[in-house]
Amino acid sequence: MTLKIEIASDGETATFRLCGQLNQDHLVELQAEVQRYRPRLVFDLAETTLVDLAAVRFLAAHEGDGVELRHCPRYIQEWIARERSQGTQGH
Repeated sequence: MTLKIEIASDGETATFRLCGQLNQDHLVELQAEVQRYRPRLVFDLAETTLVDLAAVRFLAAHEGDGVELRHCPRYIQEWIARERSQGTQGH
């Protein structure tokens, strides 16, 4: 499963275009890139074709920290919402 990460930065905002399948195997590399480009980040998910639970939790956590999820497919949005609601039910 491959993921291509294309990064464009205008000096203020870095946009990460995530193309392909985003899964747990990619999160360490992606987190390292996130740390390099703080504070303003955008994840463009227009070409993200498949995610796993770890990726959904990663995206949800970063969205909660202010990362914009742009062009996020509906199924990923719904999965993030379900994960958040399940997380709050446990508290």
